[in-house]
Amino acid sequence: MTVSVIGTGYLGATHAAAMAELGFDVIGVDTDEQKIKSLANGDLPFYEPGLPELLRKHIASGRLTFTTELETAAEAADVHFVAVGTPQRAGDTGADLTYVDAAVAGLTRLIKRDALIIGKSTVPVGTARRLQAMVKELSAPGLSIDLAWNPEFLREGFAVEDTLRPDRLVFGVDSPAAEELLRTIYADAISRNTPVITTDFETSELVKTAANAFLATKISFINAISEITETVGGSISTLADALGHDVRIGRRFLNAGVGFGGGCLPKDIRALQARVSELGLDRTMRFLTEMDEINLRRRDRAVFLADELLDNDVVGKRIAVLGAAFKPESDDVRDSPSLDIAARLFNQGAEVFIYDPKANANAAKRFPRLGFADSTEEAVQGADLVLLLTEWPEFKALGPSDLAGLVKSRKIIDGRNVLDWQEWEAAGWTTRTLGRKSVD
Repeated sequence: MTVSVIGTGYLGATHAAAMAELGFDVIGVDTDEQKIKSLANGDLPFYEPGLPELLRKHIASGRLTFTTELETAAEAADVHFVAVGTPQRAGDTGADLTYVDAAVAGLTRLIKRDALIIGKSTVPVGTARRLQAMVKELSAPGLSIDLAWNPEFLREGFAVEDTLRPDRLVFGVDSPAAEELLRTIYADAISRNTPVITTDFETSELVKTAANAFLATKISFINAISEITETVGGSISTLADALGHDVRIGRRFLNAGVGFGGGCLPKDIRALQARVSELGLDRTMRFLTEMDEINLRRRDRAVFLADELLDNDVVGKRIAVLGAAFKPESDDVRDSPSLDIAARLFNQGAEVFIYDPKANANAAKRFPRLGFADSTEEAVQGADLVLLLTEWPEFKALGPSDLAGLVKSRKIIDGRNVLDWQEWEAAGWTTRTLGRKSVD
């Protein structure tokens, strides 16, 4: 079977390479000529562990090709995955569906035989039903072009594993034929007893946005509790451990710190709020507004602690920021708490130097006026203050003696609760941790 993947960003490139690994002939399509040239040469425009090897393997095998010509994909493939972006609309919080609409409409006009279009993009509820009507209107007489929605649940840093060995498969379908074809495509995962949820369009769309909203709520909840422990005392990490032993709650996503970022959670919770408002259900997701505000307040708190440790005079002070990506094992700096905090301190007059194992280049594109170092040692050299804001393993492994001879002042803010602050303070450091009451 030949399949096409429309859109070769993070989701599309990963899905295309994974489909080739599963034995399909795959055509990746994108309007960005430079991106297509890079992918065709086996070069990724982003960092994702394991994906470069998979990409090059199947370019070499001949199973994976790339093109800017949508017509090529329409002619060659019987199944078309739509994996284009749905960014936040300019001027409001809703999802911009321009690229999804254009991909589906363009494909439908070009398809000359029976086919299945499968949506992978994260979209507001009601989108698939609307697109189904569009497909029926635009398809050539006598053709049967089906639509299905198959949301992705990828974690950056684990995207290859999550695609090849998903923890569940959700099929939003409106016909038995579409479900049967989806089961054929995902036969490998299904043979390993991966749970399959077959449902309607609306549920399949909501599963993805609801999952992200729930994860954002969980992170924001523990950060709200951390605001209490910062005032009254207590250990937010121990509290989270205790909560996590309750099987109804679980420990994952209960790490207090500077909050979440990236290209999914912030955008998706805001898009969900916008969509329910359009449906006349403004009060239903009102709590997400507060979750978003809690998340952003953590960034404010990190800046406040930096000001406090520098005696409310950051002008001319050298600040080292460890981490620019919104999470480890990624070079994604979209809505990164770390980069936001670094930029704020720079705008207050500090000399900010950032080091991230993978995200320096992307961060420099966003904030070229910040300083960037090639190592932890270079970043912290002569620093008046160190902020650990992305929990890369190499930062988590740092001990107080690793930096003591390099910094100007032994002051550090642990924005991810990954260091043993008692060990650092015993070694002569002044420390601040989000969620812990400050005591000098």
